[in-house]
Amino acid sequence: MVAVATVKGRSSTESSIEELAQLARAAGAEVVGTIIQRLRTPSKSHYLGKGKLEELLKLREKTDYDVAIFDDELTPLQQHNLEEFLKVKIIDRVALILDIFAKRARTREGQLQVELAQHQYLLPRLAGQWSHLERLGAGIGTRGPGESQLETDKRLIRQKIDRLKKHIEEIRTHRALYRQKREQSGIMVVSLVGYTNAGKSTLLNVLTHADVIARDEPFSTLDPTTRRLALPDGTVALLSDTVGFIRKLPPAIVTAFRATLEEMEGASLLIHVVDLSSPEAAEQSQTVENILSNLNLSDKPRITALNKIDVLLPNDRRWDEASALDYFSSQQAPAENTVLISSTRKWGLSRLLEMVTEKLKTT
Repeated sequence: MVAVATVKGRSSTESSIEELAQLARAAGAEVVGTIIQRLRTPSKSHYLGKGKLEELLKLREKTDYDVAIFDDELTPLQQHNLEEFLKVKIIDRVALILDIFAKRARTREGQLQVELAQHQYLLPRLAGQWSHLERLGAGIGTRGPGESQLETDKRLIRQKIDRLKKHIEEIRTHRALYRQKREQSGIMVVSLVGYTNAGKSTLLNVLTHADVIARDEPFSTLDPTTRRLALPDGTVALLSDTVGFIRKLPPAIVTAFRATLEEMEGASLLIHVVDLSSPEAAEQSQTVENILSNLNLSDKPRITALNKIDVLLPNDRRWDEASALDYFSSQQAPAENTVLISSTRKWGLSRLLEMVTEKLKTT
């Protein structure tokens, strides 16, 4: 695992590379070492400085690693130079996330979105990577007069991207029609949003008796899920789970998953699920806020659910829901539109549903 800590971002680099290690393990890799270099900006040619490059090369002699994973998106030049110098496979944060997404996508929609993001990532990196193109179906078609192999490959990839965008646009149109029918029926939609591994899928399962996979790892669920939610006043809403966010979320992924993320645009209410037990809770919350802002969703009605409070309780006594909530309230009263919960222990969910009901009545 390799990262550069810039002057502006030193405080968050260690937590970022820790997260990168979690992603690597989720992709099936074994982490054997970590290198962090402090620089004003990453090297344009090799990402790292010469000294750290030599250190990384010596680490290979000790650990015999065959893949080096970098915490930022590398330029095609950086990736090429690093592969030439280290003689191992080079993967950046974007490629790693795409690999996990490709493993986790189950629906046709999710697979199309991942494939689009993969092709968009690959296009500027085609030189010397023709073996990848064979797996992506680039052998279709014939080369035009005077075209080089690289030009042919680029043309075929662009054609593939255009086809994928067309398919995804059809999905967007279908979703728009579905949302229109839903709005006409009067059923309101509530969307769960949050950082990956914040507990959204567990909350969805508990509130709606769904059977969504919920594991303690990044991106355990990828495809969107919507279930009926019974509210305390006897009305019914739809509760929708979306892909979890993450720091340094690649723009290609946000673009590719636009059709899925647009589900949040049609929602009457967002529930921002926060893993309160995480030391990075504040930074993770800000990451979610930044992405919501980029999607023009900052003004959407919101409830913040501070999850996993059971993890933070002292071990000096046995806790039930009432005593746990009293304990946290005595420390600091929850802010407006904020509720303390534990999805696994089913604490605070009655109050959460009451707040959802109240919010939906005013939207």
